[in-house]
Amino acid sequence: MTIFDAFLLGIVQGLTEFIPVSSTAHLLIFEKILGIPYDSRLFAFSVIIQLGTVVAILAFFWKDILIILKAFLLGIYNKKPFEDFNARLGWFIILATIPAGLAGLLLRDDVQSNFEQPFLQAGIRLLLTAFLLTTIEYLNTRKRPLESITWLDALVIGLFQVIAVFPGASRSGTTITGGMVRGFDRPSSARFAFLMSIPILLAAGLFETISILKAPSENIEFFPLLFIGFIVSGVVGWLAVKWLINYLSKHSLYVFAIYCAVLGAILLLVELT
Repeated sequence: MTIFDAFLLGIVQGLTEFIPVSSTAHLLIFEKILGIPYDSRLFAFSVIIQLGTVVAILAFFWKDILIILKAFLLGIYNKKPFEDFNARLGWFIILATIPAGLAGLLLRDDVQSNFEQPFLQAGIRLLLTAFLLTTIEYLNTRKRPLESITWLDALVIGLFQVIAVFPGASRSGTTITGGMVRGFDRPSSARFAFLMSIPILLAAGLFETISILKAPSENIEFFPLLFIGFIVSGVVGWLAVKWLINYLSKHSLYVFAIYCAVLGAILLLVELT
């Protein structure tokens, strides 16, 4: 991997982590185009540059996060953990994170094995994402605000995030769909999807960071590439979040569904032929 490769993959990660078109699928495509062989270091790079997009979310929602944390801690201190909406939201984010966290730990080896046939796996899950986005746009009324969220809503959305543990499925696409399945409007679904992505992406990135720091000294030359990918994905990710929030307040998800369907079909055709 070269500096240019790391820079380009950082752009790809930042653009596609939050837009519901699957960052993993696009990383796999560009890694193939660039001729980067898959190994443990590339897997670690793909996970760690997600930390850049976590920083983007933290920067974009920092006021919301501070309000949630303050209400969460005050609720515990006052022994009224569920009285305030923002305190409840903090608990719901934790609840929604648990299913994907457990799946990531228990299925880590299975997830990595999916990269042995990357285009096939990505193609199948992109088509699944397209189906989910199309179905929910067609069927759902999407009238609930985020303030009406319950523990069951958080759990259902969290279960949708499990789909995104496997390569090719869009994390934002599946979790936004989960929110809309529960009747939330698009901006509310997106806001909760982005907030709930922070713990799981942060945990995965830190885990891989620790693994790399424990790696042999000859891997030190890999660190600058990680840094470049991290910074670029963070900057581009912040811009992507800002754009998507504005877009979803006025437009449907059909354009993303069509894109995922076309790209998924192309990847399956390439893999099968």
